[in-house]
Amino acid sequence: FSVSCSAILSSYLLGERLNLLGKLGCLLSLVGSTVMVIHAPEDEEVTTLEEMTSKLKEPGFLAYAAILLALCFLLIFCLAPRYGQSNILIYLTICSVIGAFSVSSVKGLGIAIKGFFAGQPVLQHPLTWILVITLVASITTQINYLNKSLDIFNTSLVFPIYYVLFTTIVITTSIILFKEWVTMTVVDIIGTVCGFLTIILGVFLLHAFKDMDVSLGNLPQVLQNEQPAPVTRDDKNILIEVDNSSIAPEDKPKVFMLYP
Repeated sequence: FSVSCSAILSSYLLGERLNLLGKLGCLLSLVGSTVMVIHAPEDEEVTTLEEMTSKLKEPGFLAYAAILLALCFLLIFCLAPRYGQSNILIYLTICSVIGAFSVSSVKGLGIAIKGFFAGQPVLQHPLTWILVITLVASITTQINYLNKSLDIFNTSLVFPIYYVLFTTIVITTSIILFKEWVTMTVVDIIGTVCGFLTIILGVFLLHAFKDMDVSLGNLPQVLQNEQPAPVTRDDKNILIEVDNSSIAPEDKPKVFMLYP
């Protein structure tokens, strides 16, 4: 919904172009998201902070988190100063990578809040405050680089691309942290992959054809074959053609003027 809503609102409020293919891309994004939700895996039930701590300490997740942090630092300190103003993927990749930590923190804080109302001493648990600090730092970073991207690039492009990257990172994080792939059937795997590919197709339509003036009114004219562009010949070819021509309108001497 955020992809379609942001694209449509940016078209009406910010004057950004949203052609027929862009609207089709928004529709495909909604369809792909719906398919992904239908076939989404059920995460492993985690009810206490002790269980959440054991999940976070697993070697697979620690290695995955280290890779994400290294990638994030590389993007922030090396690539963003050079290519952030010209490449839309730099800032959005930073937001998406940081989103893995924010989603995991929200999951853990949700468990802590449930434990708090159940009378458990969650405030004395160190993981609660670690999750709070991680959530604040990750959300602050996401907002910072997302606003930078919105200041530079088209809004109708920022949100779809951000959605695809963010969804990819979050799904991967959930699979590694909560072992969601264990409960998935073959049908759910195929449905999830097809839904995600549908979203990518919708984003591609939004991005690749954003400058085309395509609507229902002029669609027949756009589909018609265009006239071939005239061949541009330089002065040398023109001189050779005139010199070799056997048909001259008048029997007059030819004078050629050459310019440097």
